[in-house]
Amino acid sequence: MAVETELETPLRGTSCWHQWNKQAFFPEPSFESTTSYKSALKQTYPRLKNRLFSRSTDATELITLQQESKQPLQKCLTWWDLTWLCFGSVVGSGIFVITGQEAKKHAGPAIVLSYLASGLSALLSAFCYTEFAVEIPVAGGSFSFLRVELGDFVAYIAAGNILLEAVVGAAGLARSWSSYLASMIDSNNSDLLRFKVDCFADGFNLLDPVAVLILLVCNGIAMSGTRRSSWLNWISSIVSSCVIVFVIIVGFVHGKTTNLDPFLPYGTEGVFEAAAVVYWSYTGFDMVATMAEETKKPSRDIPIGLVGSMCMITAVYCLMALALTMMVKYTEIDMNAAYSIAFRQIGMNWAKYLVSVCALKGMTTSLLVGSLGQARYTTQIARAHMIPPWFALVHPKTQTPINATLLVTTLSTIIALFSSLNILSSVFSFSTLSIFMLMAVALLVRRYYEKDVTPKNNLVKFLVCLTVVVASSIGITAFWNSNGRGWIGYVVTIAPWFLGTLGMALLPKQRVPKLWGVPLVPWLPSLSIAMNLFLIGSLGYLAFLRFIICSAVMLVYYLLVGLHATYDVAHQNQEKSNNEEGP
Repeated sequence: MAVETELETPLRGTSCWHQWNKQAFFPEPSFESTTSYKSALKQTYPRLKNRLFSRSTDATELITLQQESKQPLQKCLTWWDLTWLCFGSVVGSGIFVITGQEAKKHAGPAIVLSYLASGLSALLSAFCYTEFAVEIPVAGGSFSFLRVELGDFVAYIAAGNILLEAVVGAAGLARSWSSYLASMIDSNNSDLLRFKVDCFADGFNLLDPVAVLILLVCNGIAMSGTRRSSWLNWISSIVSSCVIVFVIIVGFVHGKTTNLDPFLPYGTEGVFEAAAVVYWSYTGFDMVATMAEETKKPSRDIPIGLVGSMCMITAVYCLMALALTMMVKYTEIDMNAAYSIAFRQIGMNWAKYLVSVCALKGMTTSLLVGSLGQARYTTQIARAHMIPPWFALVHPKTQTPINATLLVTTLSTIIALFSSLNILSSVFSFSTLSIFMLMAVALLVRRYYEKDVTPKNNLVKFLVCLTVVVASSIGITAFWNSNGRGWIGYVVTIAPWFLGTLGMALLPKQRVPKLWGVPLVPWLPSLSIAMNLFLIGSLGYLAFLRFIICSAVMLVYYLLVGLHATYDVAHQNQEKSNNEEGP
């Protein structure tokens, strides 16, 4: 059952706001002294066994952890705000850059089907996020949702990776912003606004103060207040929407249906290959899910804002892709500036400036909403004591998580100042798809398993069905990537997926959402698992290697710090609960 809390007064005293001592960063008993820390390290194995599959609860995430912030986050957002925050976060420059590239290289006019397929996959993930955000409207987004259903460890590794990816992505987007602005000034020199330092290594020797400046501006706005950030995003997104509508109308008016023939020049393989690339144009909505704690009526506003906006964005992307391929034959599309060159070919050279302004606006609002989301991820992770709880504090005046925002701002600006785009592009979005897949798994666990309620034999049946669904999804992906095209191979791999999902459908559900739920469970979450694993399979080995290395580093931190802090907090809360219940 959903729990909606309204914290009208400060949760605790605010004197801790200005504390910078060890107690503010490491208040847990394990870190009181060198002796206590050594003792804690000796207990690493039993503590790991205790915490590995320990699951949080809805009440813990909604009530107990919020007390760590001392002040409540301001509940000021409506469905209208969430809709435009999602639009501002998702609709960046990607639609103007990726569409032309993939239409020419892989899909042709069928690029519209690529956007439709990717939009469906993103919408399935948005469904899962929406149900959780309605039931557990907290700032942690997927971190809190996975912590409740899959346990501390899975939530920490998943959220840590996606937070790292978001920080690096923000740095890359800021560098892109700088490059785009430089190209508007001098189309032949995208490094115009950067300074070269010869004594630094290649890839890190072009300092970018403009990227740092735009990050500081966006994060400064985010710290000043959620309502102000939402208002600025709404205004800029309305302007961007007008430009997009203009592009679509002009495309259809000046377009020729003959340019759509042949519609599938590269076959269905090209459609799906392009879909794996254009999928990244849909990412960003998960950051909006972290705004649930600041939503006035989560049960109403989140489904309308999140699901409604993703449907709208999918329609916009498909129309823009269709408009481009109608204006210009796919073989004649300019991959570097598809829309600008298309307008020039129909005698509207001035329109390229509208496209440039819209692209810059898209990158700016993506940075702004990303800053809001990253800070709230960090806040909930700090509330759980996986990082120092000082980063969970909410400022009493702005009612925003300033400490968490400063942390992600500092990391993003350092990376953006030194690292070039080709370095950052190698750190890509394995984590995003992984966490989307885990969210679908978590939703199935939430529906079919409830501790101390689900009979053991039903639990075993559910786990077998879930394993079959995941394994068959991996099999489908492996068969596709092996260039297998025989129908027998797909029957062999798809049939177990269908039977595993059917098996789950025949099991009794242990929990039914009271307010809003994903329809057609388990079919839609199971399809989301398959589609996200399919897209993961399209990534290069560098993405897998990056995920493994970063997860290993995070595991070391977890074993040395996070594990002991969360263990202490969990046992302190348990003792407190036992004392309140009395003998």
